[in-house]
Amino acid sequence: MSMSLIMLAVAAVFVGALMRSIFGFGEAIVSMPLLTLLPIPLQTSVSLIGLAGLTVAILTVVSGWRHIERPVLLRLAISTVIGIPVGLYVLNSIPSYIITSGLGIFLVGYGMYCLLKKRLSKAMEQPRLNSRGWVWPFGFASGVLGSAYNINGVPVMIYGTLRRWSPERLRGTLQAHFLISGVLVVIGHALGGLWTADAFILYAYSLPVILLATGLGVLLNKRIPAKKFERILFIIIIALGILLLLPRG
Repeated sequence: MSMSLIMLAVAAVFVGALMRSIFGFGEAIVSMPLLTLLPIPLQTSVSLIGLAGLTVAILTVVSGWRHIERPVLLRLAISTVIGIPVGLYVLNSIPSYIITSGLGIFLVGYGMYCLLKKRLSKAMEQPRLNSRGWVWPFGFASGVLGSAYNINGVPVMIYGTLRRWSPERLRGTLQAHFLISGVLVVIGHALGGLWTADAFILYAYSLPVILLATGLGVLLNKRIPAKKFERILFIIIIALGILLLLPRG
């Protein structure tokens, strides 16, 4: 790998880690599309973001620990374990262009959902997912998407929104889930043969900027209006999804 390619990959990791530390989620759904635009194998990108995501989770989980929804977290962890092998199978058996196209469609849909969810939530005076059983399919989806795309937090974010959790509860549960599922996903990547020398090289170069992004994100989270930045983030996610759907030469 050339140094310019390494620096571009590190920049993609930095942007994702910064989004994660500011909003509590969004690392992989920002970094993964950027990495797919570089001449880096998809498996290397997936394992890199898995390692980076676990690092960010370790650094951020302490601050939100008291707000964790512990019974839900246990069921999420169990169902995530079930979904991880399915995601690894998808990653290893389906051509990468299908995966990136699927990721693009998912990002557009998710970004549109996030932009519209406040309007939708105004019409909901009660949680839409009253049954505790709903946590199982969302946890399973988290395992599949986590091991295949490293976007294990998105299903939990959607579940928490539909349960109308408070921001503190949502953020705290997300960080704890990222830590648990991050360990499981990284182990799955290792057992699935996704770890490469290039992934560890990129991770070593990325580690300082991950630490920088985490500290900077904490400061920005306190000083910058989160609502305005959330809207910008979701617009960027939609734009990246559209970019992944464009034909390439």
